[in-house]
Amino acid sequence: MKEQDKKPHFHVAAGLIWKDGKVLIAKRPRGSHLEGLWEFPGGKQEKGESLKACLEREIREELGLRIRAEEVLLTVDYEYGSRAISLHALKCTCIEGEAEALEGQEFKWIAPAELNKLTFPPPDRAVIEFLDQAGTE
Repeated sequence: MKEQDKKPHFHVAAGLIWKDGKVLIAKRPRGSHLEGLWEFPGGKQEKGESLKACLEREIREELGLRIRAEEVLLTVDYEYGSRAISLHALKCTCIEGEAEALEGQEFKWIAPAELNKLTFPPPDRAVIEFLDQAGTE
């Protein structure tokens, strides 16, 4: 395969942030790839940035929460038509703040049993399956 034929590959950090037995999810904003689908909040890793630093930055920028990203619980590799991603789901501890929609996105705290009622991208669905098998928090 020629270099120019290769799809761009992104590493994405997603936070499993728990509060009172519920996990935080956010809706993909209008105009974004996969708009309107729910996801575990986070974002693309920047060059030279660790996954933990990426996730802590993204959650602060998007939701105004200070978190401590802990271990990677699961990595899901997935290919879309124009790109490939490695979604890294990290266990997180909330340090301070209340979640707020700093970028206008919808978010909510949801019981794990309710996750299957919403529409998520395939990599996030794999995280939900992991949570179903592993139990919560």
